[in-house]
Amino acid sequence: MRRRGLLPAAALAVLLTAGACTSDDDPPEPGSSAAPTAAPDFRPGADGAGDPYFPKYGNGGYDVAGYDLDLRYDPKTGKLTGRATITATATQDLSSLNFDLAHLTAATITVDGAAATGRAAGNELTVTPAAGIPAGRAFTVVVDYGGTPDQLENKSLGNGGWIRTADGGIALGQPESASTWYPVNDHPSDKATFALAMTVPDGLEVISNGVPGPRATKAGWTTWRWSEGSPMASYLSTVVIGQYRVTTSTHDGKPMIVAVPESMAATSPAATSLARTGEITDYLASVFGPYPFDANGGVVVSDKRIGYALETQTRPVYGDTFFAGEPNPGVVAHELAHQWFGDSVALRRWQDIWLNEGFATYAEWLWSEHDGQDSAQKLFDKSYAAFDWSTPPGDPGAARIFGAPVYQRGGMTVHALRKTIGDDAFFRLLKTWTTDHKDGNADTAQFITTAEQVSGKDLKAFFDAWLNGTTRPAL
Repeated sequence: MRRRGLLPAAALAVLLTAGACTSDDDPPEPGSSAAPTAAPDFRPGADGAGDPYFPKYGNGGYDVAGYDLDLRYDPKTGKLTGRATITATATQDLSSLNFDLAHLTAATITVDGAAATGRAAGNELTVTPAAGIPAGRAFTVVVDYGGTPDQLENKSLGNGGWIRTADGGIALGQPESASTWYPVNDHPSDKATFALAMTVPDGLEVISNGVPGPRATKAGWTTWRWSEGSPMASYLSTVVIGQYRVTTSTHDGKPMIVAVPESMAATSPAATSLARTGEITDYLASVFGPYPFDANGGVVVSDKRIGYALETQTRPVYGDTFFAGEPNPGVVAHELAHQWFGDSVALRRWQDIWLNEGFATYAEWLWSEHDGQDSAQKLFDKSYAAFDWSTPPGDPGAARIFGAPVYQRGGMTVHALRKTIGDDAFFRLLKTWTTDHKDGNADTAQFITTAEQVSGKDLKAFFDAWLNGTTRPAL
């Protein structure tokens, strides 16, 4: 994510007692050595994933495999209706489980085809199946829901979620946004595949994540289909609805979809910048390893409420403020770098966001040098010369995850690491990291271990100073 002005970046109410599960297995014969099977210990799943910064984000007790959404949105009324099919596996014996769902109301719920009940409280939907779900069992939840989607308010980090526009809507935001348009385990530690069928009035475009599917038109409405087959953190899901000029092509054998508002000329700074997406991807792939997904592209949105760009998986969304007056390929490099650092290799906890933003910032510096502008060293020197070192990027605090210590000091940490271990080890480290953790989650401790293994150096003192220190690190 990059924020403009920072730095080069929130009723069905029925309670049901869950039925007890019994085993059909015959008990062992007297004298048999077979041990008795422990009875399931059915308990509610946690109403938060336990993130140190945001304990109530996400939920516990299950792991989502995929979201399949079939939705309909009417821009005239602002109403969203549809069905979410969620496939998951229980990680404990579940009597009930929670989803994050804000502003919207569940009408009917089933678990594995049997009627379940739901209780809405705040931005949580508690689902109680007719019978408990044993640990290790795969299950499917189907939720029919609807209402008027809206944003989640966050005074320190900025609002996120569904934004109604004059001709459509935009679902976007970090660290949370998905819960404003579908029931979800809204924490990056639970990545899942994603499929969307969105029906809108004819004449509107719908852009989302992944590979485009077939469209169907009936009675004045068109259904657009998108699918992302690689696991994705929920905040990286998006949908953009409105009047857009969509350009579809192929790059490196993969669909490349770029969209800008119809009000923008094809020669506008925004369109010109996004036209370099393939070129920038190729350069970053030479540094980070093969591009990790099956589609690519980007979307520019024109809305004063979106003063940032976000690395929504396979298709970053850019607020048009980044292209005021002239092209800005640097922000494209930043968001495309996140496809490796933040999307393919996602966070386990929000405290480690420097792993996303530090590398994306450094990618801007590398691209600048590659593009014949300022070198990475010059950009490092400029930041290093005038910086407030009092906040460590390794633990910036929940209110500062989008602050300068994460972005600029994070980028400086990456450059200083390069200088410390040398170019050969540094560039091997980048490709090793993105390969070893592709489609997964990782944290700072794992990165430090990998850096030491690749470089053969003890880097404890280095990372203590650059990630955790509160004074200027020595060069």
